[in-house]
Amino acid sequence: MLLTLTGGAGAGKTTLAGALVASAGEGPASVLHGDDYYFTTPGRGIWARDEAGIARLDVGDPRSVDMERLDADTDAALAVAPVVIVDGLFARRVAPQRPCLRLDVFVDLAADLRLARKIERKCVRGGFPLEVLLRNYVDLRRAAHERHIEPLRDECDVVVDGTLTPGILAEQIWSAAAAHAPGLP
Repeated sequence: MLLTLTGGAGAGKTTLAGALVASAGEGPASVLHGDDYYFTTPGRGIWARDEAGIARLDVGDPRSVDMERLDADTDAALAVAPVVIVDGLFARRVAPQRPCLRLDVFVDLAADLRLARKIERKCVRGGFPLEVLLRNYVDLRRAAHERHIEPLRDECDVVVDGTLTPGILAEQIWSAAAAHAPGLP
């Protein structure tokens, strides 16, 4: 089975993926993180120069994700694992060739809470400049979320409340998955 976890930056997708793996039962679950599939060199993806003239990848645009590689890795993982979890802003767009049961989950969290989580992770713990993060959010990320992420909500099978604990969300998702495919955790 393929589980995709889509939602805005800071919604808790990666934390939820960990909770799903921890509660997956006997069969191992494989996780692919969408953040590992962004293009890394100009020429592929959407790049723009920042105020210092440095080319930066627009990670809020789905064209900046190497979907061919993510789809191929998803197919390879589906060949060996009973459950494959793909988390990322654009996880709903994964289109493996291998036939499988699929459950697309949208992790919903209000914009202010997503921003607070992102500040905590990137600035407080990661040392990223707060003023840069806030400028990027106001100038780019907020509109990119509305344009590219929010529409995916309506394409997902399940919408979960990102304010709930990862354990509770994992239970909800496994219940929804069991309704799609009896015998899953």
